[in-house]
Amino acid sequence: MSDNETSDAKFEMDRQKAVPALIGNHEDFLIISGLAGTSKDMASLTGDAAHLYTMAGAMGAATAMGLGLALAQPDKRVLVITGDGELLMNVGTLATIAVLNPSNLSVVCVDNGYYGETGYQKSHTSRGVDLEQMAIGAGIKMTCTIEHEEDLAEGSRLLRETNGTSFILLRVSPEEPPAVKRLMEPAAARTRFRTALLGRP
Repeated sequence: MSDNETSDAKFEMDRQKAVPALIGNHEDFLIISGLAGTSKDMASLTGDAAHLYTMAGAMGAATAMGLGLALAQPDKRVLVITGDGELLMNVGTLATIAVLNPSNLSVVCVDNGYYGETGYQKSHTSRGVDLEQMAIGAGIKMTCTIEHEEDLAEGSRLLRETNGTSFILLRVSPEEPPAVKRLMEPAAARTRFRTALLGRP
């Protein structure tokens, strides 16, 4: 293979099984989910519950929002779950997360190698870009890549038991996420989330 060629990665796990198995009890977390696929994953898993804030129209913002929430709520475990396309949009946030290293923050990137929201164009991860290695390079100490079902239980433990930020790359096949209707109004989602957390809007 020449230096200018890249091979297409093949991811095999079913996201509709892998995401719930990895997350486990969703009530353990305050959850920020990225655009499209991961918001549908989490709305389906949680019943679009009030402790879930699903992103809409703000590509790249999930990790930054999750970092802010983790710093503001140090006694709560915060989970950011986003896709490879969205994380690639703002991958530099991983450096800030690593420097601040909140002990209550976990980031899951559901990587299917495609931009599912815009027509399933291949993302860079289908051509060899490794987002776990980017997280390691940024300085995040606790990371793993999950490609097989037998590794999901270890990933679930990593989300809950680390004393520092963790990063999990969950590689799944490019199938559709669950078909679920979720709250799409950012202001209403913010009010619902804030009221559930603080008891006031």
